[in-house]
Amino acid sequence: MKRSLSSLASVAVAAALLAGAAAAQVPAGPKLAVQAITQVAPNLPQYTKVDQPLLRDGIAKATGGRVELTLSSWPERNVNGPEVLRLVRSGQVDIAAAPLTTVSGDVPMLDGVDLAGMNADIAQARKVADAMVPVANKELERLGIKLVATYPFSGQMLFCRKPVASLADLKGLKVRTNGPSASDLIKSLGGQPVSLAFGEVYTALERGTVDCGITGAGSGNGVKWPEVTTHLYTLPLSWSTSGYFVNLAWWNKLDPAIRTQFEKTMSEVQEAQWKLGVEATNDGIACNVGRAADCKLHTLMKKPMVEARPEAGIGASLQKHLADDVLPGWIKRCGERCAAVYADVIAPITGIKYAAK
Repeated sequence: MKRSLSSLASVAVAAALLAGAAAAQVPAGPKLAVQAITQVAPNLPQYTKVDQPLLRDGIAKATGGRVELTLSSWPERNVNGPEVLRLVRSGQVDIAAAPLTTVSGDVPMLDGVDLAGMNADIAQARKVADAMVPVANKELERLGIKLVATYPFSGQMLFCRKPVASLADLKGLKVRTNGPSASDLIKSLGGQPVSLAFGEVYTALERGTVDCGITGAGSGNGVKWPEVTTHLYTLPLSWSTSGYFVNLAWWNKLDPAIRTQFEKTMSEVQEAQWKLGVEATNDGIACNVGRAADCKLHTLMKKPMVEARPEAGIGASLQKHLADDVLPGWIKRCGERCAAVYADVIAPITGIKYAAK
């Protein structure tokens, strides 16, 4: 027993020394107050399980308390999403996170990372995101912004208040879309895309102003969409690939030791978020449709949704809609430069070519 206690003491001492060494990498100096706004709701696991412990608390611990990061979710700061890049550019916040498609009105190139119907699985979505970061930063640099990490949400799926068993059933339905490429896809399928701020969708579904809404399997659970919808079509149309953005002037002026620690912390956040993307997708579906044994991260619905699984051959159908309508729509918004970027950077990963018409 004594030997065991001694061993435990040695482990504790070693851990303390390691922690001290980590803190020592950031020399003593003035405190730095940092403002960060991330995530569409404060109860999402992306916020509670990653941003709070790894970003807010992690950077404070790693810098020996020098960095004091004030973290808020969008609703807490009355942020709707499209203005995120402007908040970072103006220096009103130092760090902010948002889905790339949500802020693509300011930088259309960003929408190309995760076009609706393009990334059939999250592994491919990650490959495209990694490949596009240097391209995105060339665009963002002109605005005084830098993309320092990417992450997904859970698979973006259709929550509907009417029976939907296939994409063909969307014909004539009003669908709240989560970005321009999703709007192009819904139009291509015969539906009517509707643009609404994320926080307004619950009421619109409840009142029947829209028939369906697209969001993550987990995100929709977090904002209680299953309370006002009945059918969940479990085909991921995209992954709402998102980014953490920083004000470039602020970033460049940081004490080099603190900036290096921020880079390390954001890398840890990125890895944790991509891992969570897989877990949150499966868990979100399970919680929404009432599979209690598989529901760990989100809220088990008292009134389970009907699960509508993708029909056979849907992948080929989606690729056709992507090639015929979604890709041309993005390139029209973004310019011919984006056609070249798609051909050089994205097409080798997706295997889907763009042919100008």
